[in-house]
Amino acid sequence: MSTKPLILSTESARRKVLLTLKKYSYLIAMLPLALPPLLLAAGQATGWINLFAWGVPVVVFGIIPILDLLLGKDALNPDEESDTPRMNTERFYKFITLGWVAAFAVLLVWSMFVLASGLFNVAGSIGWIFSVGIVGGLGINVAHELIHKDGKLETWAGGFLLSLVSYAGFKVEHLRGHHVHVSTPEDASSSRYNQSLYNFLPQAYARNFINAWKLEAKRLEKKGHSVLSWRNELIWWYSITALAFTAFTVAFGWLGAAFFLGQSFIALNLLEIVNYLEHYGLHRRKLENGRYERTGPEHSWNSNYFLTNVFLFHLQRHSDHHAWAKRRYQVLRHHEIAPQLPAGYAAMVVLAMIPPLWKKVMNPRVEAYYEGEEHQLA
Repeated sequence: MSTKPLILSTESARRKVLLTLKKYSYLIAMLPLALPPLLLAAGQATGWINLFAWGVPVVVFGIIPILDLLLGKDALNPDEESDTPRMNTERFYKFITLGWVAAFAVLLVWSMFVLASGLFNVAGSIGWIFSVGIVGGLGINVAHELIHKDGKLETWAGGFLLSLVSYAGFKVEHLRGHHVHVSTPEDASSSRYNQSLYNFLPQAYARNFINAWKLEAKRLEKKGHSVLSWRNELIWWYSITALAFTAFTVAFGWLGAAFFLGQSFIALNLLEIVNYLEHYGLHRRKLENGRYERTGPEHSWNSNYFLTNVFLFHLQRHSDHHAWAKRRYQVLRHHEIAPQLPAGYAAMVVLAMIPPLWKKVMNPRVEAYYEGEEHQLA
């Protein structure tokens, strides 16, 4: 009797158990929302409240990279026939992302009340805004997952979250700009080989903002509508931003304005730093007909570190996301062909902020990837 069916059955059962464990591991992605209240409580209990106000960056960029290395990698892929269809329909995965949006809106208001209560000194206040901003930056990742979906509830929730961090243009530019031109010179969110983060950021701010309006104007023009009309979705999203900013300013004065703008600035910078590292130095080849080759897994940096993957809703399986943009986070796959980062995003963000160290680590990897095709680095 053949043992092959038994082996396949055992492997299938093992994969199902691991996928179930991973399913509930995504609850770790809710941790950023809990960090500010937990750190505030710890600060009040110890009397070091101004120190604990800076706790979120310490946890996200200090503790998590260490745990990432200790817990190791996860290359588990769902079976396309038996697992993916089932996982796509499970409400649990959608509930977490939509719940994240609602919880962040509550956290934002609560955090402002805490700041206005006078618990912090100046350094502590800056740390608190910085911490909330990092949570907002992680929230942009949730919005990124949502805006890629077809359902109105998810896309609207994603747009609303982006409005709360003053970066609603991302919804338009990312879908109609970045995913079309990724890893080409036409894309503002794809960093070049040997380009420093601090050269990349100002270009990304300006080009992404302007390009979002150009893309929306082009869409409306094709339909015979004016760019300055209620049909312009950017006007809707930025109106929500303006209303939120006004509400914080009216309720809390200059402190409310500083809080809202400050957390937005930190959040959008975290997003753009992640954009910087996701495609660094990778290029789609230009074909004889003048077009670029189809986007594939090899045009994005990938990372399989387990903790940061569940922490970021599988954002680190960015290669699969760009090849198949509408795949839900829970069924994104690892591809051997994809170039691999040496660490998870939490560590790579810190590395990117130190250009000499970043280039020392990443440039040899880019050069090795294009060995024999050095012209691709130009």
